[in-house]
Amino acid sequence: MQLDDRSLDIIFREARTHSVWLDKPVSDTLIHQIYDLMKWAPTSANSSPARIVFVCSAAAKQRLLPAIAPGNAEKTRAAPVTAIVAYDTEFYENLPALFPQVDARSWFIGNQAMIDTTAFRNGSLQGAYLILAARALGLDAGPMSGFDNAKVDKEFFPGGKVKSNFLVNLGYGDHTKLFPRNPRLPFADAAQIL
Repeated sequence: MQLDDRSLDIIFREARTHSVWLDKPVSDTLIHQIYDLMKWAPTSANSSPARIVFVCSAAAKQRLLPAIAPGNAEKTRAAPVTAIVAYDTEFYENLPALFPQVDARSWFIGNQAMIDTTAFRNGSLQGAYLILAARALGLDAGPMSGFDNAKVDKEFFPGGKVKSNFLVNLGYGDHTKLFPRNPRLPFADAAQIL
């Protein structure tokens, strides 16, 4: 079954990266719905290494803002929610429950390069799924780098096993403040069929 054109427009073709936000809150219920939708998307061996902190309160934003690059500070302050998309470097400890078909945990024990690659790659995928889930549920997203990972990790993940990857501002974007849509590469410049 294929999604209709309107659904594809919402998720991809008409979706935009937002930097200016309407003063409209995002409910905790909607945040849970985003996670409950994105969690079903695939990861290697169902590893699910993403760990997400949804920064909503003014107090939590004050903890985050010192790590934000100056050019990203105001849009982060104004966004109803900022999701810190991170990954758990000990994700494999959950594999006996998440991937019980085989002893997948043993694939990672003592193999730091495989742990790092799997955690980062699949955590990044899950961050992209979060953006798509938010769009599908009626929110706008503003993913970004432009922050100090070490400061974010110290403040929000002091145990050291979870590492921040990127941020996603979430809310209801002000569509009147969007720049003109930038082009994308055509198929011939970015892909091939062999």
